[in-house]
Amino acid sequence: MTISATQAHRTRSTAVVLVVAVTLAGCGTKREGAGQEPDTPVHVRLYGSDANMTNSLRDKLDGNPGLLSGMTGTAPLLKLPETFKTRLRAVDPSLADFGYAAEAYDAVMIAGLAAESARTVDAPTLAKHIVPATTGGAECDGAATCLPLAKAGRDFAYRGVSLSRSGLTEQGEPSSASYGTLHFGRDATINDNLTEYVGAGDERSASTAAAPPPASGSNRKRALKVGALMPHTGRLAYRSGPRFAGAKLAVADLNAAGGVLGEPVEWVDGDDGTDAAVAAATVDRLVGLGVQVIIGASSSSVTKAVIPKIAAAGRILISPSSTSDELSAVPDNGLFFRTAPPDTLQARALADVIMRDGPKRVVVVAREDAYGMGLQHNVQADLVAAGMAEQNVELLSYPASAEDFAGIAASVREARPDAVLIVGYEETATIVRALAARKVGTESGLAGL
Repeated sequence: MTISATQAHRTRSTAVVLVVAVTLAGCGTKREGAGQEPDTPVHVRLYGSDANMTNSLRDKLDGNPGLLSGMTGTAPLLKLPETFKTRLRAVDPSLADFGYAAEAYDAVMIAGLAAESARTVDAPTLAKHIVPATTGGAECDGAATCLPLAKAGRDFAYRGVSLSRSGLTEQGEPSSASYGTLHFGRDATINDNLTEYVGAGDERSASTAAAPPPASGSNRKRALKVGALMPHTGRLAYRSGPRFAGAKLAVADLNAAGGVLGEPVEWVDGDDGTDAAVAAATVDRLVGLGVQVIIGASSSSVTKAVIPKIAAAGRILISPSSTSDELSAVPDNGLFFRTAPPDTLQARALADVIMRDGPKRVVVVAREDAYGMGLQHNVQADLVAAGMAEQNVELLSYPASAEDFAGIAASVREARPDAVLIVGYEETATIVRALAARKVGTESGLAGL
């Protein structure tokens, strides 16, 4: 019988948890690391990824946010202009950070520019102009400079906020990206002064295909409707504010520049619930309202689940934050795009950050969905490629619906790591608390207990 990698890791994780549980319940000695007493703190370097490296995470730690102190991670991130941040705060004054705001802004912007170039809001026709709107021709950086070129039938390349280095690939995803290395300080907020920025990807992989001719006879008055498929509820709702703000700001900028095809762009709100069933119902509602372009979903697993429905309905889906590599190969009838880079790029950045700290043994804890499993295995491969022994990279996973992480924490302590990477959503806070209960965490984080 062949056992998949995920099954094998799950089996190994379960076995470790059983060993710990049996030992705790019995009268024998508890197996700890060499020379460790049961209550001896295990100091590790703690790492996160784009879905949990956010200031919003501290609010989930119920009075003990200091547990995040010293946690380091990566996220698709560029040094945003202060003017852009100010404009985002004008849309949503409550913003604590700006994760994926630029990607959401660019998703709406390229949809509007493509519709103007295509001379139609018919989604299948408009879709053929999305990638070319980011490649070739005169570079422009926003609605005020790009829309006149599109209206004049000129070839142009949108260089916006996140798509500042190069355009989209033939698959409709960024050919290059910027990543930030983020650090939680002693006050459990990300210390912007320590953030490092590094480029990733290959600008030469951008598409070179020219845009098709604009549609003929399609200039009748018809508004472009852009719908949201992002979480107001669910496990990613806590960090979706920047995405909504970015998308709404782009709609406002398109309309301030005269709208698309002579009509104001319409924004239709919607919730993906960080849940496939909620998202499917929202897609049905948006399609019924005549929405041609849908921005979302936020999580890779939800995006993967709704792509077939989107393709069948003949609508466009542009995700500003779904990063799983699996999405590059999902059949979509040419209607799925993303402004968030695939996780092959983030995995390299994460592995580099981890290896720089020189750990000997790493545990990667990940949620069991397209995002978690994809990033976990990519990081493992990159750590091994960078010189770490494969047996020194332990993989643990948990169901996406999990709420109790005592078993995971026991397994982490049993593995005796000196580094732990958590690939998760808001449940990361519960995992960090469970680790701390086992006296596993950063030295500064455990010192605050």
